[in-house]
Amino acid sequence: MRIVYLHQYFRTPQMSGGTRSYEFARRLVQRGHEVHVVTSDTDSVPDVGPTWRTTVEAGVVVHWAAVPYRNAMSFRARISAFGQFARLAAARAASLEQDVIFATSTPLTIAIPAVYSARRRRVPMVLEVRDLWPEVPIALGALRSPLLRRAATTLEVWAYRNAAHVVALSPGMAAGVRARCPGATVTVVPNGCDRHLFADADTAGRALRDRTPWLGGRPLILYAGTLGLVNDVGYLVRMAATLRRDHPDVRVALVGQGAEAAHVRALAVESGVLGRNLFLLDQVSKAEVVAFFAACDLAVSTVRDEPALHANSANKVFDGWAAGRPVAVNHEGWIADVLRRSGAGLVLPAGDPAAAATLVGAFVTDPARTAAARAAARVVAATEFDRDLLFERFEQVLQEAARQRRTIDPKVRQSPQEAANRS
Repeated sequence: MRIVYLHQYFRTPQMSGGTRSYEFARRLVQRGHEVHVVTSDTDSVPDVGPTWRTTVEAGVVVHWAAVPYRNAMSFRARISAFGQFARLAAARAASLEQDVIFATSTPLTIAIPAVYSARRRRVPMVLEVRDLWPEVPIALGALRSPLLRRAATTLEVWAYRNAAHVVALSPGMAAGVRARCPGATVTVVPNGCDRHLFADADTAGRALRDRTPWLGGRPLILYAGTLGLVNDVGYLVRMAATLRRDHPDVRVALVGQGAEAAHVRALAVESGVLGRNLFLLDQVSKAEVVAFFAACDLAVSTVRDEPALHANSANKVFDGWAAGRPVAVNHEGWIADVLRRSGAGLVLPAGDPAAAATLVGAFVTDPARTAAARAAARVVAATEFDRDLLFERFEQVLQEAARQRRTIDPKVRQSPQEAANRS
């Protein structure tokens, strides 16, 4: 197949952030498909240098548009970035030969260039939903205007109706898509565990502990991800305050950047934990974060106490399991269900960081409990969320969508790999 893959925030392992698109795209190339990724160069400087640059990453041709973006941007600046990328990506995507176009949100505005290219090229479009939008921004108060809410809901339904297939990252997201568009064909392909990336994680984790004086052999709780409004990392600062009193040897590390970084730092200073039992570290690349997960005794994923966020599929959860480490979340939903069923971590009480500190402190200081949870985490990573297993499902979705085009137009060229498979 010739696949155009739209993702505004595409990341390689040498960059910070999730690498789901990179991992799927490079596997598609290994299977003999031709893949062009259209994305944004989020660190670019406005109006400086060329609009586009092109690189090849693990056989994937990546087209980078100069559209700056940061989590700390204002809502208006983000909307502007979404619109600018949609305009540039539409023209670039439509210029590429393709049998199917795949677009992954957020933002949902990614559907605009995807539908444009699909119509121009007369190919099917597959849409991936990483968050329920606009339910999440409405719940967070980012979309207050009734006019903006109506426009966002209209865009959502339009995107689903124009998709030959929808990929959802969790069962809750799939249910949300079907509620909006009952006729949609939806497949759940959650985030995955890159077990090859974490194969030698224990060695990296020991080295990190040895070179980090404040850590050494002490228990470590890790949050590695965005410090944004959605993430409610202040929950962990307050938890650390109770841990300092009841379990002074336990360390909490927050690795990342985001719009709430300054607020989190101020709260940590106010709570008397910064540099004592809680440590704020800058974001690192996907390759470098392996050592942090391997060094921790418990990886944590937090979100604000909003039901709309319970369907999330946070990368940090799956990275924790890939490293063979227990995971804790502070919300209900499908991840909480997996944790309770498997024993691969903890479900912490929403809105009660002091109670969470009691649970976490008892857990990370109990070697038998942590050992059992580590074993469970490895089982979950291997049997339910292994990236290679999930890729098989993902590729099948794209192949089925591409077949729809061939059913309509049998003259559409097959790739050599597909011709060989049919022979």
